Amino acid sequence: MSTFSSDKTPHLSGNTSFSVSAIGLWLVISVALAKAEDSMEGNTAASEFQKSIRQSQSLCSGEQDYVYKRKQVILESLSSLGINCSADSVPHISLLASGGGQRAAVGLVGSLYQMEKEDLLDSVLYLGGVSGSTWSMSSIYSDPQWSNRLDSAVSRLSGTGVKLEEALAWLGKRAEDEHFSLTDTWGLFTSAGIMKEMDLRHLSDEASRNATNPYPIYSALENNCFSNGPIEGKWFEMSPHEVGFTELGLFIETSLLDSKFERGELLEEKPEMDMIKLQGVLGCALAHEETIGEFIPSWLNVTGQIDGAAEEYLRVYHTVDSLLTLIRSTIKDPSALSDLDKLQKILEDKVNNKSALMESKSLEERKSLSQQWSLELLTEVKTWSQNLEDGDFKTQISLLTTQILPMIMKWEWGTTGNFLYQYQDSTVPPCLHSKERIHLIDAGLLLNVGYPPFLGEKRDIDLIIAPEYSAGNIFETLTLARDYAAEVKKAFPEIDERILQEKDWPKDCYVFEGKNNEASIVYMPLFNRHNCKDAEEVKARMEEFSTFQRPFSQEKIEFVLETAKANIKNNKETLLREINKAVLRRHNKRKSAVDL
Repeated sequence: MSTFSSDKTPHLSGNTSFSVSAIGLWLVISVALAKAEDSMEGNTAASEFQKSIRQSQSLCSGEQDYVYKRKQVILESLSSLGINCSADSVPHISLLASGGGQRAAVGLVGSLYQMEKEDLLDSVLYLGGVSGSTWSMSSIYSDPQWSNRLDSAVSRLSGTGVKLEEALAWLGKRAEDEHFSLTDTWGLFTSAGIMKEMDLRHLSDEASRNATNPYPIYSALENNCFSNGPIEGKWFEMSPHEVGFTELGLFIETSLLDSKFERGELLEEKPEMDMIKLQGVLGCALAHEETIGEFIPSWLNVTGQIDGAAEEYLRVYHTVDSLLTLIRSTIKDPSALSDLDKLQKILEDKVNNKSALMESKSLEERKSLSQQWSLELLTEVKTWSQNLEDGDFKTQISLLTTQILPMIMKWEWGTTGNFLYQYQDSTVPPCLHSKERIHLIDAGLLLNVGYPPFLGEKRDIDLIIAPEYSAGNIFETLTLARDYAAEVKKAFPEIDERILQEKDWPKDCYVFEGKNNEASIVYMPLFNRHNCKDAEEVKARMEEFSTFQRPFSQEKIEFVLETAKANIKNNKETLLREINKAVLRRHNKRKSAVDL
């Protein structure tokens, strides 16, 4: 990192004392010095990706280059805002969007749209997401110039949709792959049913782009370690240049995700997953059995506890129901829609009115009944498909019965090759070392905002802008992130416990200020005191726009978009103030480093 520092404290408002061109020249000099300093680490930057696995807690060379280029954009942006900033004081600002299904996907587009309208977006260095927010992230990055064309991103949310034959053709091809799992089906549901597109590009395609947009970081969890491993093996980050385990500091090139490794060496290179499957990986909360508990009706919730005997039955039903919702969103033929109506009615009847059969049954008896009902559900789907009239729809739907239904019973999600299989390093936990495959699932199951890649010295973040679209306890993402940071021994700003009492009816903006090595956080709940008259209205809005529901109507899309836009617009002055502070913070860091 650069040791070049101004001898003067920057003026943080008013007219700039340097022209943009002079600042640009200053940045070039700073970048050259920074790269020279980086070479002191052993000249590893050029050779890092010649190895199969990179082990480091520093940025890879590709991300470093992008960051240097992006800082030029940020300098010009800060200058246009009247913020005086030298090349070595460019703040590291991340916008981290929460999960929350389609509510988060639409909300993020609204937030970004208004950030651009307020001339704030080009001050952002990184864009990070988990779960639902990654659906829109993966969509908007299909446009290399998206940050200047967010009108197009808004329009895509209301697109005409995807044809059934196109969607099922993709799924049929994926079904032939050895790593085919329910994640592929969920990715198709997300991409075709909610985002209304079929994006066949790859994340690594973005590695060669210019720095027009913030650098994207996506996050997932490794399911084996999430359930039975140490915290260091849980968080999995993905960027255009590399993917890997955040806390272990073990990464491979993004294009090699899904390939076969053993003992750290690449054995067989496989095609990289496309953005459709990636959306499934990043947003498949249903992959975790505990999430299914949210759907279990009271008559299956024995003695007030989530009944494990019911999980298989409910997960079969809800997966089939989601798939039928996807199919419905891709067809227009009235006859086919009528056939789907009949099947969904049959399935609903199978799920309801079974309470009497569960009374006074032992756990083993309930498990047996659950398995029996699961098979009955799948039999109903098979019988329905066989009774369809011969034609294109019956041919297309056959994929459901031949490929997808068996996968539902198997209940396998996020299957990919494990690049740490038999890797000889003591830091690799058993939940990773001994398995040829790993299973990547929704990061929102652990933290519903992607804080981990942005904690600590690696990306050295000064300010986090956190639009919050989560359901439930509105401050839970913050407190969980604080606890995560403490466990991995990384800094996190202090949270005033009195603020947590406002969880049911929060303000529209909070600032949690970093004092030493912590990044400051601007925290912006979607539903708040500015747009809801009381706690009951906040609760009602969350129920109306619940995470697990069928795709939003156009009216719902517009409402969430406008709500997210207003939150940014109403808090522009707060964001500008914190960006100013971030510049000063970065300047002081540099000055302290030089003084040492």
